[in-house]
Amino acid sequence: MKKGFILILLVLGLTKSFSQDLVLAKLRSETTRSIKKDTDTSTWNWKRGGLYNFNLSQSSLSNWAAGGDNFNMALNSYFNYFAFYQQPRFNWDNNLDVNLGYIESTSLGGRKNDDRIDLLSKYGYKIDSGGVVFVSGLINFRSQFFDGYAFSGTKSVFTSSFFSPAYLILSAGFDYKPNKDLSIFFSPLTSRTTLVLNSYLSSLGKYGVDTGKKANRETGLFVTINYSKAITDLISYKGRADFFSNYYKKPENINVYMTNLFTFKMYKNFSATYSLDLIYDDKIKIFGPTKSSPGLQLKSMVGIGYLKNLQVKKAKVKPILIGGFGNNSNK
Repeated sequence: MKKGFILILLVLGLTKSFSQDLVLAKLRSETTRSIKKDTDTSTWNWKRGGLYNFNLSQSSLSNWAAGGDNFNMALNSYFNYFAFYQQPRFNWDNNLDVNLGYIESTSLGGRKNDDRIDLLSKYGYKIDSGGVVFVSGLINFRSQFFDGYAFSGTKSVFTSSFFSPAYLILSAGFDYKPNKDLSIFFSPLTSRTTLVLNSYLSSLGKYGVDTGKKANRETGLFVTINYSKAITDLISYKGRADFFSNYYKKPENINVYMTNLFTFKMYKNFSATYSLDLIYDDKIKIFGPTKSSPGLQLKSMVGIGYLKNLQVKKAKVKPILIGGFGNNSNK
């Protein structure tokens, strides 16, 4: 319980200045100007768009006394696509994030350094006169594309693959949206399913799934905080922090998933980025001297590269009927 409490304090301390929006709200704005222009939805209810970022870094050494790799090159890319549906009484937010990275060095060869797919869909119905509280349902899927390995020197150990693990969250709760930048979603009833479809990893009982099984389902409390902000005309931030506690097994061991991305615009479509990701799950026991202990996972990346906002498209369509809510959308 002490470890879980310390971990919560650590993550909340890091996010104190940057609480976050579950649909990665920077996606609600292609630029600071477009944010101001999007307040009027009388001519549209569907909005689609996204962005693409590609970073490249390279270094080489020759007769370098301090040592290091003679050659090192890293490629990292980030793709986002969103689709928002909005009516006076309800909204439906859909978001896809894809991260891929590869690094090549003379001493360690080639390997991936980033690999993630994250798909989220959230439907909310306004229940207060102020228009900031929604009763909402949420679906989130997260996994990776390619095989993953843990390295110790030149030795590698197979640790993950496509749908191994994969996480599926089904949640019902309340969404607090005081402004366009911030969303705090709280759910007292959440199903979290962990999938391990790879037969080898399943046989080892990895990621909290029983040995030989393919899935493990948990029921618990779920909170996600999402925030996005154009700090200045040249600097923007977006982040997300998810917390899950299993009601029936060690509820004090809080699972944490957190992402942070700072973007510094340099010239036209060129920008510098800094990202920091944190993950803690006590069921991921692949760390420590014996590779059998949980641990706080950290990933920090700095890059300079090309960033392109995809063209935003807006459309006016008939209200979507979900549980009869659509009948009230034009009132």
